[in-house]
Amino acid sequence: MKSFKFTIDGHKYDATVNELEGNLAEVTVNGSVFQVEIEREQKKAAPKVAAPKPAAAAAPVAAPAPKTEAPKAADVPAGGTKVVSPLPGSIIKVLVSEGQAVKKGDTLLTLESMKMENAVAADVDGTVAKIAVAAGQTVMQDDLLVVLN
Repeated sequence: MKSFKFTIDGHKYDATVNELEGNLAEVTVNGSVFQVEIEREQKKAAPKVAAPKPAAAAAPVAAPAPKTEAPKAADVPAGGTKVVSPLPGSIIKVLVSEGQAVKKGDTLLTLESMKMENAVAADVDGTVAKIAVAAGQTVMQDDLLVVLN
């Protein structure tokens, strides 16, 4: 947990980062709690440094589906556009089927992470060539979710 004090246009703020997982954070600013998404610049040549993993969240009330590992993005043949998991979590719903035409911005599936539902959208227009995950499956960041042609 990190705390910060800063002033913007003469207004003082006390901010605390309570939790940070992937690109999602829980932040308290002057006593109000916010869920924020952090946008990070992608550096092409920089090596990845593994950050310590936070403690696992409490198990959901419903019985979990059997956990299977999603294929890595490198396991897909060339020619398609790979849609990968933006953060670790569980697949709640798959909203498309193989062969379905999608437009850029269409929601492909819903991913739960840190008790928040995240819509994973198509980055390009195309046709769903492969669905690599199923509802109830646990995925890690950068695991392959869908391939679009």
